[in-house]
Amino acid sequence: MSNLGVVIVSAGKGTRMRTEQSKQYIELQNKPILVHTLEQFHRIKEIKHIHVVVGTDDVKLVEGYKETYHLHKVTSVIPGGKERQDSVYKGLLSFDESIDWVMIHDGVRPFVTEDDIMSCWRKAEEKGAAVMAVPVKDTIKLVNENMDVLSTPERKQLWAIQTPQVFQLKELIKAHEYAKEQKLLGTDDAMLMEMVGASIHVVPGDYQNIKITTPDDLEYAQFILAKKSTSNNLGGEVLGRGGTQQ
Repeated sequence: MSNLGVVIVSAGKGTRMRTEQSKQYIELQNKPILVHTLEQFHRIKEIKHIHVVVGTDDVKLVEGYKETYHLHKVTSVIPGGKERQDSVYKGLLSFDESIDWVMIHDGVRPFVTEDDIMSCWRKAEEKGAAVMAVPVKDTIKLVNENMDVLSTPERKQLWAIQTPQVFQLKELIKAHEYAKEQKLLGTDDAMLMEMVGASIHVVPGDYQNIKITTPDDLEYAQFILAKKSTSNNLGGEVLGRGGTQQ
């Protein structure tokens, strides 16, 4: 496989968590959420370069995590920008020319699996770009500013996009620069690539690959860890993957 760089985006404050501490540093089973996430990537032998983008005031804290949790593959801790998009861009520019592909992942998605990480990478190399996603379970309504229903999209065509997302590094840098020139703000990197006409392939992911942003998410994360511990002891699997909608 070609050389891959990983950008873990973790510069947000997480106001929806309603805690003084930024959500990525809240502990789950005596370990920060961000560290759980980093360890998922760190244990994959094919991954050599992990760059973490954090808030300016948190650089020293995360540098300390490298030693405390033996995260030697974290080769750079970078102060982020104003928006997530700015933070990702700074992370992209931190790689040298030896990196062909880049994987972007949210620092507060600690339950992504090695299999999903690798399948997303392989699919990107095959198709040019790939993102993890799961089918939407609920019916979605398009509404206007008055909360009137305008239409109901076909549910089988709707997928909730997650991370990781994998792209060619040079192409993603170009997409970010185009967005910056045009003063465009995307909700994820796939959206920026779509703006420049790139084709994005969806890789079916896992419903437990949650993004921890609210107190309810934190409770669910604790439940997932508890179930994983039980499953590991029993040698079984827990919870379900994204698949056919009911």
